[in-house]
Amino acid sequence: MPKTRINISLDQDLADFARLFAEENRTTVAEVMTQYLLTLKRRIDNESTEAVLSHPAFAKAMECAQQKLIDGSAKWHGYDEVFDS
Repeated sequence: MPKTRINISLDQDLADFARLFAEENRTTVAEVMTQYLLTLKRRIDNESTEAVLSHPAFAKAMECAQQKLIDGSAKWHGYDEVFDS
């Protein structure tokens, strides 16, 4: 499917977070947004997603991660820290 460009305006702190998150996860902000919107679309269309997404432990882990992001208690690790390269 051909891609199209969409321009969005975000608060500076959210844009900085998106760039940092993408960099630390070795992806792009566009890919992060694509995955988020695709997941949202699938949920709205009642389409199934990968089995791991429906596993109760995964759902709980995602809720915990989201809460840490919201309340600012998340501790970020760089790629080298995680994969000990």
